[in-house]
Amino acid sequence: MELSFASEKGYATPKVDIRGVVFKENKILLVREKADQAWALPGGWADISYSPSEVAVKEIEEESGYIVTPKRLLAVMDKKFHHHPPEPYHVYKFFIECELTGGEAKSGLETLEVGFFNRNDIPLLSLERNTPEQIQTMFQFLDYPNKPVIID
Repeated sequence: MELSFASEKGYATPKVDIRGVVFKENKILLVREKADQAWALPGGWADISYSPSEVAVKEIEEESGYIVTPKRLLAVMDKKFHHHPPEPYHVYKFFIECELTGGEAKSGLETLEVGFFNRNDIPLLSLERNTPEQIQTMFQFLDYPNKPVIID
């Protein structure tokens, strides 16, 4: 693990994972990851020169084929509080709700399948990316549009 940080210069800071949250007909968009064959909200590491909402839009299109417009920030969660497997980095997770505006379902370089899932029919999740509790929390924002932003 020491070698992972050997090239770091300056003050160590958390990594930022951005996840796009898209609903259609009361179902949530998930993509099946090639890395572990499990499902997750589309997203990934924040990219230099992109805002969080730009990352969400880009990742959703790359991983699912859908075109979206960002609507609002739903949550900023510290990964250490949410039953993810351990990893060497400290990670903040941003969940950004996006509105579906076009495109069609197609897998990407990192994904095998794309689908919309009912809250009671969520497939095996990629726990490195999202927990079942986080997915159910996203459905709370669908049920209660005025729910305040969650900040750990």
